[in-house]
Amino acid sequence: MYLADYHTHSSMSPDAMVPMEGMARAALAAGMDEICFTDHVDFAPSWGGWKKTRSIFAWEDLTDAFRRAEEALGGAIRMRLGIEIGDPFCDIQRAEAVLSAAPELDFSIGSIHVLSEKLGWADLSKLRPADEAEAVAAMEDYLVLARQLAEWGQFTVMGHLTLPLRYLNERCGFSLTYDGYEAEIKGTLRALLKNGCGIELNTNRGHTPLPDEKWLRMYRDLGGEIITLGTDAHSEQYVGFAIREGQDLLRRCGFTRFCTFEKQQPIWHAL
Repeated sequence: MYLADYHTHSSMSPDAMVPMEGMARAALAAGMDEICFTDHVDFAPSWGGWKKTRSIFAWEDLTDAFRRAEEALGGAIRMRLGIEIGDPFCDIQRAEAVLSAAPELDFSIGSIHVLSEKLGWADLSKLRPADEAEAVAAMEDYLVLARQLAEWGQFTVMGHLTLPLRYLNERCGFSLTYDGYEAEIKGTLRALLKNGCGIELNTNRGHTPLPDEKWLRMYRDLGGEIITLGTDAHSEQYVGFAIREGQDLLRRCGFTRFCTFEKQQPIWHAL
């Protein structure tokens, strides 16, 4: 069994503190064969304060940190350099300009962390809906943005497709699902496939996977094959967490293989 965590954050992200070397050592201790660093490159206004204190778009800082980690580990674990492109539709011209200056990357995740402009670019992690109707409105707004992101498609895989459920259920106490929104999610998945993009199975640090079995099966039934597994770890304790269980889930959903990447080219591994 080949084990790879393809969604991790180091101190190059504004919401994480552990250097790449520390995250790589944690991956090695967790039995991973490979780790991909996917530090945040975000364009949401609500993240603007972080940009003043961290060189989020200082590509040389990112590549230097990666080189130091590789040297420190001495080949003990395979490492790949990626990014997580957050909310590019908030400022699409700036996003495309920033990305055009990027070094050669192995991998990228496209993701959404905020709601739309009409909802004030509200940060999903800070949502505190007054009632279920308000929570459902946020879920629906997110789906519109997910479709826009899929149609843009300038990334390798879409991350945590059902992300609002992490915050609305785990933090706010709701028991919501995306049942009833099959047409919307199918449209997003088809847009991803049209653009040659895949999805990730985000193990959500051992909670309900994002997306879960129903949507993974839908993706597979539509012909989807490009899929990665990642923890979204922002600290050492979650690196590699539930990756083995994620592989079991993919097998149950009809997948026979998953991807890692080198220079944006898929490398296939049997499940």
